[in-house]
Amino acid sequence: MVIQKEKKSCGQVVEEWKEFVWNPRTHQFMGRTGTSWAFILLFYLVFYGFLTAMFTLTMWVMLQTVSDHTPKYQDRLATPGLMIRPKTENLDVIVNISDTESWDQHVQKLNKFLEPYNNSIQAQKNDVCRPGRYYEQPDNGVLNYPKRACQFNRTQLGNCSGIGDLTYYGYSTGKPCVFIKMNRVINFYAGANQSMNVTCAGKRDEDAENLGHFVMFPANGNIDLMYFPYYGKKFHVNYTQPLVAVKFLNVTPNVEVNVECRINAANIATDDERDKFAGRVAFKLRINKT
Repeated sequence: MVIQKEKKSCGQVVEEWKEFVWNPRTHQFMGRTGTSWAFILLFYLVFYGFLTAMFTLTMWVMLQTVSDHTPKYQDRLATPGLMIRPKTENLDVIVNISDTESWDQHVQKLNKFLEPYNNSIQAQKNDVCRPGRYYEQPDNGVLNYPKRACQFNRTQLGNCSGIGDLTYYGYSTGKPCVFIKMNRVINFYAGANQSMNVTCAGKRDEDAENLGHFVMFPANGNIDLMYFPYYGKKFHVNYTQPLVAVKFLNVTPNVEVNVECRINAANIATDDERDKFAGRVAFKLRINKT
């Protein structure tokens, strides 16, 4: 025989909940006395306080091993890559001579990019260094901060400096300037104490024919040793990377030309097929004429 439980009324259920929340006879709140609640709160206070202290101590110990100026571990490759300016999507430099808007965006980017290279700014912030040798600034037991940087004046870019240039870096006449820069690697002695330079060429035979002639600034695409080593963003506050400007003089119009530029240096490999940007950069150049 099944005994059915007596169904409680709504009022009885409410009274039971009230008694569970606060029982005036036993002075229990939600089934526990004040002493019991105090012990529970004390336990969690001590427990989470211990976890907080252990985490704080761990972070403090870790921070003692980390420099504010130089990363302890570098996730960048030992071989610096090259990049071009103006920076465009997919590294395509497309110029339509008759359409000002097609190249004005490149001009605006270059104006902003080259502003820190103005001679007046370089003279104010950076040093005149001796060419052909590294500009080393060791700490010698005392923090040497900030590090000084060598001047790279905008006038070194010759016809690609944009100073008093009515052709807007050559973009208005179909003779554009493209700037090559080497990515920064902390404490890297580029060139291994030997001279280095940047060279450019068409990737394929047909590209070489369509590329035509070009000139480079500084002459022969040279990059001087005095701009190395780089000590990091916080140490080298006013550091400006050396640039190589390539002015293309007679690119075959209305044809897409694949260009590749490489850095020729004793300690920079440019033949790693797994990394297309290690010591080199490839981009597409097209000059449209109607």
